[in-house]
Amino acid sequence: MSAAPDPVKTAELTLVDHLIELRDRIMKSLVAILVIFLSLFYFSNDIYTFVAGPLLAVLPENSGMIAIDPTSPFFAPFKLTFFVALCASAPYILYQIWSFIAPGLYRNEKEIAIPLFVSSVVLFYAGIAFAYYVLFGFVFAFFVSVAPEGIMVTPDISSFLSFALAIFFAFGIAFEIPIAVFILIWTGMVEPDDLVEKRPYVIVTCFVIGMLLTPPDPFSQTILAIPMWMLFEVGIFFGRFATKRAADREKAEGSADA
Repeated sequence: MSAAPDPVKTAELTLVDHLIELRDRIMKSLVAILVIFLSLFYFSNDIYTFVAGPLLAVLPENSGMIAIDPTSPFFAPFKLTFFVALCASAPYILYQIWSFIAPGLYRNEKEIAIPLFVSSVVLFYAGIAFAYYVLFGFVFAFFVSVAPEGIMVTPDISSFLSFALAIFFAFGIAFEIPIAVFILIWTGMVEPDDLVEKRPYVIVTCFVIGMLLTPPDPFSQTILAIPMWMLFEVGIFFGRFATKRAADREKAEGSADA
């Protein structure tokens, strides 16, 4: 008669299996980033020129950017290309995350998780696009216009890259507001009506964030604050929809059981 399996050893094996799977998915994600990076590296200078386009467009005539560090002409495009590769591989990375956690989710959680994953990627891309196509033109034009007389504006390429990446990350995360609001409502941590009551504070917070992330002029602050507020309202709308749908489903299941 065979002995019953040791539950402790079974749990250990299960944990080891999960760790192996996690390692494999991390490796696949890293390989995806590396493949995209190597594919784009040849165009790294073109990518940098494209990102710096809004700044170059407002610099004085016969002016340009400089490289204070001798290694900057190589490493600045290198870093930017890696950032682009990371952003481009985000859907595949999220797919690997989803494949790892999906077996442990309930059916209703899977129905919510997939749209959240997709929406988070789209909103992050939208935040970067908004920063580049809308904000950069106003920001750089402002900085160049306030330069004291006799000062030649010639930004350093590494300093510009640090500024641009910080703005990209900030706006990408800021555009995740609907996801955060939706999750807070869906998990029951807050009620939609409570968030509606706090709307005035949210609007003030949006303008404060806009003040911190943009030049000190009301127009630039408003460009960021209003979209953030609108995204907050979008999160409340979909949060209400999800909670109402869940309540209707529970009511229907309760009627069926009765």
